[in-house]
Amino acid sequence: MSLPFTLLLLLIFSTSPSYFISLAHSKVARLAISPTTLKIAPDGSTQKVDASDLKMFYFNQTLDHFTFTPKSYMTFQQRYAIDSTHWGGAKANAPILAFLGEESSLDSDLSAVGFLRDNGPRFKALLVYIEHRYYGKTMPFGSAEEALKNASTLGYLNAAQALADYATILLHVKEKYSTKHSPIIVIGGSYGGMLAAWFRLKYPHIALGALASSAPLLYFEDTRPKFGYYYIVTKVFKKTSERCYNTIRKSWKEIDRVAAKPQGLLILSKKFKTCAPLNGSSNIKDFLNTIYAESVQYNRGPSYWVTNVCNAINANPPNSKHDLLDRIFAGVVALVGNRTCYDPNMFAQPTNNVIAWRWQSCSEIVMPVGYDKQDTMFPTAPFNMTSYIEGCESNYGVPPRQHWITTYFGIQDVKLILRKFGSNIIFSNGLSDPYSVGGILEDISDTVVAITTNGSHCQDITLKSKEDPEWLVRQREKEIKIIDSWISTYQKDLRDLNISI
Repeated sequence: MSLPFTLLLLLIFSTSPSYFISLAHSKVARLAISPTTLKIAPDGSTQKVDASDLKMFYFNQTLDHFTFTPKSYMTFQQRYAIDSTHWGGAKANAPILAFLGEESSLDSDLSAVGFLRDNGPRFKALLVYIEHRYYGKTMPFGSAEEALKNASTLGYLNAAQALADYATILLHVKEKYSTKHSPIIVIGGSYGGMLAAWFRLKYPHIALGALASSAPLLYFEDTRPKFGYYYIVTKVFKKTSERCYNTIRKSWKEIDRVAAKPQGLLILSKKFKTCAPLNGSSNIKDFLNTIYAESVQYNRGPSYWVTNVCNAINANPPNSKHDLLDRIFAGVVALVGNRTCYDPNMFAQPTNNVIAWRWQSCSEIVMPVGYDKQDTMFPTAPFNMTSYIEGCESNYGVPPRQHWITTYFGIQDVKLILRKFGSNIIFSNGLSDPYSVGGILEDISDTVVAITTNGSHCQDITLKSKEDPEWLVRQREKEIKIIDSWISTYQKDLRDLNISI
């Protein structure tokens, strides 16, 4: 999802039929390559990446690729970036590595995604990064205010339109650089990983192959996994520290017990140093849910976040002057830093990216994520599709099409379909990533392969570091070798067919 570090917390619904709430109060964790919690330090500093080799462009993009009404011919400016520093050139039919943006701004993607930058010189590749429509600076209808206004304008925000955008821009880039036969490898993470896989299936004449990192293609109503997102969150915490897991599990009833006291919400507000008085216990519980989900989804070294949270929670013995909720609060501080006060809604601010993703999650990207009975660190609250639909209808006047993704992209019988119609796709997943439950975890064929590790969400395509564990280095090397084999076979085919530029 996102992919580095804007916290796009989906806006979804509770089990109450008409109660529309923000993702911090949700059963669904955001799709994103990297987290906001640790990207933004208490002093407001952010990660700096050298982008001096990048050139920014705007493409005059078609609003609606699939109809021929007068309005469909409207256009908007779609942002993309190119790095040609190490490109081998058109005469060599040197490859193009294209990053397909997801629910985030291009600036965020450039600050987190390292796979292209790290491997561009090795492939002598032209690097292309494309911003997803309705995110960042790529706004139809002239402004975010207009584009995100209602269902009439948001209706052009969907995966099929985004894929058509990418196809159009990539063909434009090939024409611009006079490189008709340069093979294109598309790369994406999280929702962007889904887009990369779908792009290879829908536009095989444009993309030679796809690297789909942490892509939960099977996390839909028709392909619902046996275990859900919070099963992995529970599993990782319990494996890290059973004492920490038990403390968190007991904390939910303790929060409700304190909240029920006279002045109980004021007590909780002081206990968690909230910036404003709490309106209910759900505020702080939803905040904690997000803390735990983030810490597992992005549990990366050199300082592993679940370990940090649990070490803080376990720092004081149960019989000390620090009660259970004091220990829970220590875990919050360990993840988001020591602040003068804490805003329980810090993960649910209605940014443009959040508003756009809320529409997508309410129209077609309907992921049935809830707290199931196996998710023992959390109170049980299964996903309720009826309530979800009612909430979406209440907010937008239109219901979700919860079966559309599986219908349009054909993933109900994924093994059969990908074996029959797919090729040159890498599905990479870290099994400590909660979204891996909806991923492709087994090889489908010789050319549709799965690479699994114990890593976290989209870890393989983030910026490499000297502290990267050996297994991550090996994973990336395996991905590179597979991509290199695709390109080598393609180049041989060009020679055998006597095709020149």
